[in-house]
Amino acid sequence: MPNELLEIYLTDHCAAAAAGSRRMRRLADAERRSADGSTLERVANEIDEDRTTLQSIMKAEGIEPRWYKSAMARVGEAIGTLKTNGELFHRSPLTSLVELAGDPHPHHFQLDEAHTRRATVLAGAPQPTP
Repeated sequence: MPNELLEIYLTDHCAAAAAGSRRMRRLADAERRSADGSTLERVANEIDEDRTTLQSIMKAEGIEPRWYKSAMARVGEAIGTLKTNGELFHRSPLTSLVELAGDPHPHHFQLDEAHTRRATVLAGAPQPTP
């Protein structure tokens, strides 16, 4: 039973990590030229490293990723991009804010400041001087 539970946990986490990695990479690419671009790039790289480590653990334990879990994560990720943001073919300026706000990954505590700064930019509020 314990090995079975570990397998469930790792395959679930692997599918979610793949979706989260793709999402964060898209965000980092979209915000590359912004003031927060380097922070987002670093976080995206950290998530990729975590995913690689997870895959190594699974391989060492003889656990294969489950195609159906990966497929469901990909479908969920695709559904998450279908929102009425007034932009059918282009990324809305609000997309980055929504992606930052909805990111539950523990590495991203350092994004709080970036998130606040991005929200004030999108709202048109004056920026504080550093």
